[in-house]
This record gives sequence, C-alpha cells and structure tokens, in this order.
Amino acid sequence: MSVSEYTVPFWRQRITRPLMMAGFRGIFHLLVSVKITGKENVPLGQAYVVAVNHVSTFEAPLVGGFWPELCEAIGAVEVWHRPGQGILANLYGGIRAHRGEVDRELFEAALAVLRSGRPLMMAPEGGRSHKPGMRQARAGIAIILDEACVPVIPVGVVGTTDDLWQKASHFKRPHVEMHIGKPFRLPPLDSLGISRREARQHNADLVMRHIAGLVTEEYRGVYADNPIFPEEADH
Repeated sequence: MSVSEYTVPFWRQRITRPLMMAGFRGIFHLLVSVKITGKENVPLGQAYVVAVNHVSTFEAPLVGGFWPELCEAIGAVEVWHRPGQGILANLYGGIRAHRGEVDRELFEAALAVLRSGRPLMMAPEGGRSHKPGMRQARAGIAIILDEACVPVIPVGVVGTTDDLWQKASHFKRPHVEMHIGKPFRLPPLDSLGISRREARQHNADLVMRHIAGLVTEEYRGVYADNPIFPEEADH
C-alpha cells in the first residue's frame, strides 16, 4: 500500500463515525462520572498523533467520543473479530495492527492519514495492560512521528479498568478522567547521538513519560520514577 491509498468512505466519515461518537458520549454521560481537562490543547484541523495509555477496551470509545474532532485510530486486528467489539470496529473502521510483527502496511496507512492532515489516535503500549500501571512503550509511535514530522498529544486516562462496565451497569457511576496534555514534538532520531534502535525507544518512552505526568501514581507503572508533568513540559 502506498501512502496515498488509505481512504475513509464518505458514509463512514460523515455519518457512521459521528453517530457512534455521539452514542458513546451519551452512554458515558448516563452511566459514568466523566471529568475532562485540556481540550484547549487540541490544535483543530491539522495532523497530530493522540497517544493514550491503554488499560482496557474503554479508552478508545472514551477518548474518541469526547475528542473535539474525529480521529483515525489504530487497533489490534483481533478486535475486528471479537463478539460485540467486532461489530463496532467494522462500523467505525480504522487501521488494523498485527502485533508481534513488523507491520509495514500499518505504518504506510498511519503516514497516509497524517500526511492528509488528519489526526491519528494510538496506544504506544501496543496492547491492553489490564491493570492501571503502564507498560513500556513499543517503538512504533516513535517511527511514525519521526517519518510524519507531526506533534504528539499525550492523553492520560484514569478509571477505565476492566470492571468499569460491571460498575456502570449496576449504576454505581464510576469516576473516569481524561487529561489532555499540550502537543509537543520529539527530537529527530538522528540527533540523539545513540543507535537508531535506542533512539526510537528513547522517543517512545518520552511520549509515555508525558502521559505518566497526566495520571495518578498507580497508573504510571514502569514510568513511575520519571514522569514529565505538564508544568515541566512548558520549559
């Protein structure tokens, strides 16, 4: 696939996705106490990567539903084949990631989205942690950001644990927070003075450190010792 070949059908972009996001917002508002900060940090109408910590299946509908504009999204290919989730994934569409292998098609699609001026949402960890603490990022996000030369917006989500739906369906109104950090750019890989592989991991970890600065301590996981807080990111 060349970077010019990734397109989204008109009906999906203009009808299905907006309706789905409105539906997700309505469900969250009805069953969950939602707190969102930092929407003013989103540079509307341009290309950027939205980087989100990934505890469970709930981050994508939460962030996508409340984001101020529609985002393209990367998700594990298995999601398209799961009962329930598969129906939603096929309706929304998105870029399918084959975990555990070099997925050139994914990178080409991601670059096509960003080079067309649209935002892209992804989880740097490459999969769900199933517990609050973040795992180390995979290098994929660093490769995409370096090739596309676009900013990244860190997003820290708190409260989307695997038992969220159980609590919500029993009307316990669990508390969920989404904190949107300021966009920033990663240093070029060639400027870091280390091997390219190490530079990619360094930049991927840098994104996660910014996310760690937006969540509570129990959610920081392997980045608990070196989060970058929003006030530090301004300097």
